[in-house]
Amino acid sequence: MGENYIKFLGTAGARFVMIKQLRSSAGLWVSYEGANLLIDPGPGCIVRCNLSRPKMDPGKLDGILLTHRHLDHSNDINVMIEAMTEGGFKKRGVVFLPKDAIVKDPVILKHLRNAAEDIVILKANKKYRLKAIEFQAPCRQEHSVETYGLRFNFPGCDVAKKVSLISDTRYFEGLKSLYKADVIILNVVFYDERPEIEHLSLSGARKLISEIKPKAAVITHFGMSMLKNKPAMIAKSLSEELGIRVIAAYDGMKFDLN
Repeated sequence: MGENYIKFLGTAGARFVMIKQLRSSAGLWVSYEGANLLIDPGPGCIVRCNLSRPKMDPGKLDGILLTHRHLDHSNDINVMIEAMTEGGFKKRGVVFLPKDAIVKDPVILKHLRNAAEDIVILKANKKYRLKAIEFQAPCRQEHSVETYGLRFNFPGCDVAKKVSLISDTRYFEGLKSLYKADVIILNVVFYDERPEIEHLSLSGARKLISEIKPKAAVITHFGMSMLKNKPAMIAKSLSEELGIRVIAAYDGMKFDLN
C-alpha cells in the first residue's frame, strides 16, 4: 500500500533553536501500510507539510500523537487537527496524548476536542493500534512534564521491524531494556551534559546506542550546542567509534523502513 517511512519534518530541539527556526520544529510523520501518524507537531508543522516535496497532505492523517505538551512538540496540534478533519467538517482520526496535556493544562482548544473520532490518553506500557501502525509507550520518561517515548512494531518491514523513539528525557538505566529495537531514534539536545536539565546529552546517547546495539540509530531534536558541533560530523564519529550506523537527521529527511 505504498511506501513505509518516517519523515523528519523537523529536527529542532530546545527553545532557542525553535524560536530562531535554525531547524524546523515540525515533528515526525510515520507512514506504514497506508496508515499515517503525525508525532509532535511543533511550530510550523502545517507550513512544512505544504513545503515538503512531495507535499504531505494532513487530510490523509489517521492520527496525531504528542509525546508531551511542551510548545516545541505541541504548538500546532490545533491546526493539524483542523487540517486532519478538513476544517472540522469531517470527523476523523485519533489523537493520542499524555493526561496532563488534556486535563492539567489542555493544549487542544475546546471547539476542536470533538473534531477527531477519539482522544486517547497515553499510559505506560499499554499497547495501541492505529490501523496498521502498532505501538506502545514503554514508560513515563524523566522529564519536567508527563512524557512518553514510543516503540513501534512494523512486522511487514524486512530490516526495521521494531523502531523506538526516545523522546525528551534524562538518561536512566531502564531506557536500554525498554527501547531495544532494530532502529532507535534519539532526541539529543545537548552536546555536553547538563544534569540539571532533563534532556539527553551526547554522552547519554552514546551510552544508549552502545547498550542497545541497534542496526541503526538516528539522532535528532538538536539544541544549540549540538548544532554548533555539527550533527553530521558527530554521527560520523559515533559510527566509527561504535561500529553502528548512526545518522544525523535533517529537516525533510525520509527514513525508509524497508
